[in-house]
Amino acid sequence: MHNQRSKQITEGIARSPNRAMYYALGYEKADFDKPMIGVANGHSTITPCNAGLQPLADAAVAAIKAAGANPQIFGTPTISDGMSMGTEGMKYSLVSREVIADCVETTVQGQWMDGVLVLGGCDKNMPGGMIGILRANVPAIYVYGGTIKPGLWKGQSLSVVSAFEAVGAYMAGQMSTEDFEGIERNACPTTGSCGGMYTANTMSSSFEALGMSLLYSSNMANPDREKIDSTIESARVLVDAVKKGIRPRDIVTRQSIENAVALVMATGGSTNAVLHYLAIAHAAEIDWTLEDFERVRRRVPVICDLKPSGRYMAVDLHKAGGVPQVLKLLLNAGLLHGDCLTITGRPLGEELSQVPDGPHAEQDVIRPLSAPLYREGHLAILKGNLAEGGAVAKISGLKRTVMTGPARVFEDEQSAMDAILSDSIRPGDILVLRYLGPKGGPGMPEMLAPTSAIIGRGLGESVGLVTDGRFSGGTWGMVVGHVSPEAFEGGTIALVEEGDQITIDAGKRLLQLDLPEDEIERRRAKWRQPEPRYRRGVLAKYAALVRPASEGAVTG
Repeated sequence: MHNQRSKQITEGIARSPNRAMYYALGYEKADFDKPMIGVANGHSTITPCNAGLQPLADAAVAAIKAAGANPQIFGTPTISDGMSMGTEGMKYSLVSREVIADCVETTVQGQWMDGVLVLGGCDKNMPGGMIGILRANVPAIYVYGGTIKPGLWKGQSLSVVSAFEAVGAYMAGQMSTEDFEGIERNACPTTGSCGGMYTANTMSSSFEALGMSLLYSSNMANPDREKIDSTIESARVLVDAVKKGIRPRDIVTRQSIENAVALVMATGGSTNAVLHYLAIAHAAEIDWTLEDFERVRRRVPVICDLKPSGRYMAVDLHKAGGVPQVLKLLLNAGLLHGDCLTITGRPLGEELSQVPDGPHAEQDVIRPLSAPLYREGHLAILKGNLAEGGAVAKISGLKRTVMTGPARVFEDEQSAMDAILSDSIRPGDILVLRYLGPKGGPGMPEMLAPTSAIIGRGLGESVGLVTDGRFSGGTWGMVVGHVSPEAFEGGTIALVEEGDQITIDAGKRLLQLDLPEDEIERRRAKWRQPEPRYRRGVLAKYAALVRPASEGAVTG
């Protein structure tokens, strides 16, 4: 194949000083006939999710060279959701998805690369990288940095969410100082991304189903040798895809997105997958809406017993057969499109042909479809006068899926935290956290701190929470997020007053403010949009450009 870089050179660079700059990088004359492959490296010492990426980047570079191509490394940023949670910095998390996408698109297109291997760890690295991949649409593969290994304290398996939930329990006097500090010190024992089926592992797992990552690659632990070996194989496969001319938009189709969402449902994945797959579909120019998630949810059961609402970690899923085993069960049940192309050049069904029809008997992480944890998927799309554009509820792990109670209204996260930790929130209350949407936050911050505090105080089954912000992949409980229209845009959530009755009914897919329509309209006539929180910088630009959560909170 006559690669893009060579074509560009023959059409002009050979007669310009630009070629000399490649010689400065160590190029030989023959190198100009080789594909140039970008390695988008998300390595960072900011977070354990990304602190273990450099060895993988080094392995990718060596493998690309060995396959006869020229690797070129460039960087992408990351924001640690776990570290920024509950702070002003959390507003930058979703924004970083767009920044990462812009970095990948800008560098791949600006340097006229023939392919790109995107390497990332923390939550927004995956969707951000995939959005950039789809915009550039040169042959590409996603390499996930790998999950963290579970922590351990007094025989209890830990994740970072354990530390958040411990805050509520400790403040309620239900946990000793020794246990609180022991959990804090031991929750994150290695490098790698948060260990349950939280957002990072949800998105990486779904990329296997999407066809943009190698099978078995998404639940390996970052410190283990197999992660490096998988990265080497990913680089080899990518160079082959460049030679074959397999582009991301050949792989990412409406059917392959449906496969990815089916995997998210089957594994009990993060609510953030809804937001991110709306954005990924938008980047690929594919028609995909909230109703499509609900359509998939109704036919795909939850069959994996994974945290946050289950018992096991991502490494346990890997030992039980990993994502390919889950996909094989779905394929055999007619719940996957097996003819979808993958990055290997083979259809997904063929890729799964060597996977056993069922997991080994010694495991109980993956259930048979005949005995699922939940008969239908766990990510329900709710609508009603409190969310005309839609909202997302995660209903796994709950004994009750219907609640009506008085609204406890908060304009910011810290006020809600203060109320929870001071025992001002009672069973039956429904917290309303607003002006935290894409524009109002801005940046749609995650509410892991208040939801974890609710769990830690033993209120997970009796207290509801509704927000136009987001939730961490580690959140569970009677919680509804992504409320659209958001408060800043005059959505009904902005009109709720303390003590108003709210109904959450996941079975009926209903989110309702129990007031007469004329009273709602009277309040709407009095409502005035607040001043933007930021007038300069990246948050101001994001707030000015961002679309509603129901459209993926995209900017491009």
